[in-house]
Amino acid sequence: MNNQHSETGLRRELKARHLSMIAIGGSIGTGLFLASGATVATAGPGTALLAYGVIGIMVYFLMTSLGEMAAYLPISGAFQVYGTRFVDPAFGFALGWNYWFSWAVTVAVELAAASIVMGYWFPGVPGVVWSGIFLAIVFLFNYISVKGFGESEYWFSLLKVITIIAFIVTGTLMIFGIMHGDHPAALEPGLRVFETGDAPFVGGLPAFIAAAMVVGFSFMGTELIGVAAGESADPATTIPRAVKQVFWRILMFYVLAILVIGLILPYNDPSLLKNGMEDIGASPFTLVFKRAGFAMAAGLMNTVILTAILSAGNSGLYASTRMLHNMAVSGMAPRWLGKLSANGVPRRALIATSLIASLCFLTSLSNNNSVYLWLLNASGMSGFIVWLGIAVCHYRFRRAYLHQGGQLHELPYRARWFPLGPLLAFAICMVVMLGQNYAAFTSSHIDWKGVVATYFGIPLFLAFWLGYKWFHRTRVVSLAEVDLAEGRV
Repeated sequence: MNNQHSETGLRRELKARHLSMIAIGGSIGTGLFLASGATVATAGPGTALLAYGVIGIMVYFLMTSLGEMAAYLPISGAFQVYGTRFVDPAFGFALGWNYWFSWAVTVAVELAAASIVMGYWFPGVPGVVWSGIFLAIVFLFNYISVKGFGESEYWFSLLKVITIIAFIVTGTLMIFGIMHGDHPAALEPGLRVFETGDAPFVGGLPAFIAAAMVVGFSFMGTELIGVAAGESADPATTIPRAVKQVFWRILMFYVLAILVIGLILPYNDPSLLKNGMEDIGASPFTLVFKRAGFAMAAGLMNTVILTAILSAGNSGLYASTRMLHNMAVSGMAPRWLGKLSANGVPRRALIATSLIASLCFLTSLSNNNSVYLWLLNASGMSGFIVWLGIAVCHYRFRRAYLHQGGQLHELPYRARWFPLGPLLAFAICMVVMLGQNYAAFTSSHIDWKGVVATYFGIPLFLAFWLGYKWFHRTRVVSLAEVDLAEGRV
């Protein structure tokens, strides 16, 4: 294989800076800018920080697991290939379609959110107009070239990173009294705010589980490095570097941002409980900037949040398109979807995925928030299933590699703490998955609508897995038969 094309014909044009920003762009979005306020409000700043720490450990192990496999076998749409080769073809089939579904629907969710955000400036314009415009924009970014997508995502993500850094710096200056903002004298920034009322730990274990769910959703997107691996230049070098950079940057941004919020805004501030897309003024970022004296804070954060949404939609369209293309090449999707353009872009898969993303237009037919939340729940479980799949695939990969005589020092990148890492990540992910909507079962009447929306991804995944397994009579691949050679750089 040369340095210009992967085994599926996709061009290797993404650099290390592109890979880092693609993962950051996919994972830093409304979860931090909006939902973080509700997390602090319901669980307290201490519990929120603990949740970010625990989920951060899980994501660290998942990232290193993915980094080891992707550096050794860099393939676009990696999860489907890893599941097929290292576990069972039926598992890979289900993992691939599950991931495609997750991101294709997430694109629709993000575009629906963008239309709601635009209502802040243009309340009289129907949301369907903005959804159509933004779908066209991210479609063109992905349609033109791989490098075009990488560059657009780089600048989208850079704006978010700059905003978070500015927020952390501003908050730190307020905490240490260097910048005197507009806040009640009785609640000057510092430990007094952090320990207000029942803080820092509020609500006990149920609140921690609820916070962990939100945090888990916030970190989703870090696995995009595995999808982009097949189009990265010099993957043996760029992927390990990107894995290290992405995890520590994201964890630093999230933990420091939550700490700043907890030291400036009391958890019982009524504004923190508002986390809908229409509540831009209630974003903890907006509230802190306002208290620092920035009068244009709401308008500024509205712009940043819109950029974050478009960034996530851009990354999601890329990820789902590559997954669909790779499945077509491997015979697990219609073959015609595997055709590439002259410049190496899977445009047929892109068009098919964009049609699914057009679900965002449903928001023009009903209440925006209800459709937005239903689509978010439907795709959320699928994201956790992909994380579980990464842990399973890595466990099988490492065992097969050693079984076939491989030497650990020969791996381009080696994940530490094996097998504890993938096993612990699997356990944490499973607990968070199953506990997502446990409250629906504890009330006097079970909320079946909420249960179906939340857990829909599990039976969908099982249907793909068991259906393919029954139809093709597949079996778990033995360690001796695991294919570790095809597709290597």
